[in-house]
Amino acid sequence: MANVVVVGAQWGDEGKGKIVDWLSERADIVARFQGGHNAGHTLVIGNQVYKLSLLPSGIVRGGKLSVIGNGVVLDPWHLEVEIAKLQGQCVDINPDNLLIAENTSLILPLHGELDRARESAVGVAKIGTTGRGIGPAYEDKVGRRAIRVADLADKATLELRVDRLLAHHDALRRGLGLDPIDRDALIQQLLDVAPKVLPYAAPVWKVLNDARRAGKRILFEGAQGALLDVDFGTYPYVTSSNTLAGQAATGVGLGPTAIDFVLGIVKAYTTRVGEGPFPAELNDEDGQRLGERGHEFGTVTGRKRRCGWFDAVLVRQTCATSGVSGIALTKLDVLDGFKTLKICVGYELDGAIVDYLPTAADQQARCTPVYEEMEGWSETTAGARSWADLPAQAIKYVRRIEELIQCPVALLSTSPERDDTILVTDPFAD
Repeated sequence: MANVVVVGAQWGDEGKGKIVDWLSERADIVARFQGGHNAGHTLVIGNQVYKLSLLPSGIVRGGKLSVIGNGVVLDPWHLEVEIAKLQGQCVDINPDNLLIAENTSLILPLHGELDRARESAVGVAKIGTTGRGIGPAYEDKVGRRAIRVADLADKATLELRVDRLLAHHDALRRGLGLDPIDRDALIQQLLDVAPKVLPYAAPVWKVLNDARRAGKRILFEGAQGALLDVDFGTYPYVTSSNTLAGQAATGVGLGPTAIDFVLGIVKAYTTRVGEGPFPAELNDEDGQRLGERGHEFGTVTGRKRRCGWFDAVLVRQTCATSGVSGIALTKLDVLDGFKTLKICVGYELDGAIVDYLPTAADQQARCTPVYEEMEGWSETTAGARSWADLPAQAIKYVRRIEELIQCPVALLSTSPERDDTILVTDPFAD
């Protein structure tokens, strides 16, 4: 059976939640492979709206096994709150339908404090983090001082891990003018939350490898977007993990041959939250209109998103770095009524035209977009479920995007409703 990875192919907020939910009905398992609770998915199912930031989207679909992989950093207190919130919406969550990798690193309160202290430090350029501790938690993971889910099961091991962690953090906190951590209080906090987490702990790598051999369909779900990848994104204005499709295997404990299809989620225009370069950003009436019509506010933070025309240069780049098999184009209906549309097809850099976003920050800052104009359409695309329902100019726009990004459209989403989707290529086809 085919296994599918879903990744955001821009700066996140492309509408992954709806697409993952749409695909999850055909999957047996939905696995989250990176990130923390700093990005969210909004799912609309009937009259119910679910807002998820840590749990895999499949959790709202009865009978689907949802998995949090080792590539994720987990805030156990947030997990407790999010589970309780969904249970209050009549979602059944138990160790039979939710598993957490035993080797998943934890986000602790000290991580959030450090994150916020750094962002507010005078004279330091802001990254635009959510302040939820994701970056510092990944730092501790790489620094081999993280506390992991399995450590919660043994007090002696936990104490050793905390001592190693605090030897690093108390020194950092002194430099930032913060009080040292109360060691005993932190250990007690972890012991108190352990019973809320440990029932879900499992050797996820083994569960998924067994499932794959049994022919189960696995849907791999990422957070953020490819342009926020710590290696290939607009560094340093990125997240702290690898968001590209290749991380799906490492982030749950499978080999690269487990990935059969990579679906890149792409918005029909471009948005980003936070600081950093954005060559096609619009600071005019068109940008305002895109934001208002697209309801461009972050699911988790509520922050207003910056908006711009579709940037084919960036999406072509992310399709290459993630090995995208086909894209799911979302929010086409937001473009309804524009007399003229523009697509960024290149950048002018120091008098030359370049067809990719340079790595160097100073060069990125000097890039100005080169636009191609297309006629818009006055008819509505909202709710379309077949190509025949789309205006001719909308089809031309989609086809031009395919040409420019050198990748076909596999799905076309025309509203937040899960059934308002045009299927071109089935990602789960064997």
